[in-house]
Amino acid sequence: MNVTEDLKILSLTKTIMDKFGLIGFPLGHSFSKNYFNEKFENEGIDARYINFEIPAIENLTEILDSNPTLKGLNVTIPYKQKVMSYLDAISPEARAIGAVNVIKVTHKGKKVELKGFNSDVIGFTKSIEPLLERCHKKALILGTGGASKAIDYGLKSLGLETLFVSRFERQGTIQYADITPEVVREYNVIVNCTPCGMYPHVDECPELPYEAMDTHTLLYDLIYNPDETLFMKRGKEYGATTKNGLEMLLLQAFASWDFWNGK
Repeated sequence: MNVTEDLKILSLTKTIMDKFGLIGFPLGHSFSKNYFNEKFENEGIDARYINFEIPAIENLTEILDSNPTLKGLNVTIPYKQKVMSYLDAISPEARAIGAVNVIKVTHKGKKVELKGFNSDVIGFTKSIEPLLERCHKKALILGTGGASKAIDYGLKSLGLETLFVSRFERQGTIQYADITPEVVREYNVIVNCTPCGMYPHVDECPELPYEAMDTHTLLYDLIYNPDETLFMKRGKEYGATTKNGLEMLLLQAFASWDFWNGK
């Protein structure tokens, strides 16, 4: 198992400290780690958030066995779906979405119980809802990964019709070549769930007929680095309303803390 420096350092600290963490592979910059450790320090909470970089989901059991004070986990690529088979319970929303990104860890004697939730849908719906207008009835979802499933669930819960866009021929999707100006005018909410345009590839953007966009177009990018992606810039040139994924991340973090604490 590939263990981060945080975990090595933490093994030398008192075991009574509550632990939270992130599982995924690979793990680079972690918004969650920075956010929660700053929260713990500012609020005087005796806890630590750790990045558990594991090359296989099977390593989850090792993390649980070696961290008896672990209270909760966030889950990122590529384990949002694979982790579900390890859980004792799954929230209705997470089950419907088919992906888990928050796990509450409860210790009952020697038994450890795991319950899975999905905070993606909470963060996204709360973030995009204030931007929706009466003209926004249909949405294109760029990408078909784990996050896109939560976005689809969230948009439908807000009353929008959705259509997935993929680079490949997949059932229930269209391809980028199929997106005509007419499609953009009909599906005037477009959510980017792909890494296209993420730092350091800031000169890239999804291939869309941006010239068909106008003041009725809403572009939402799950990316938050850079603050304004080329996808957002090009849409804004034609009057589109744009938003990045930073607020969604913050709202996800709030939701994670509520799940872990049983609120």
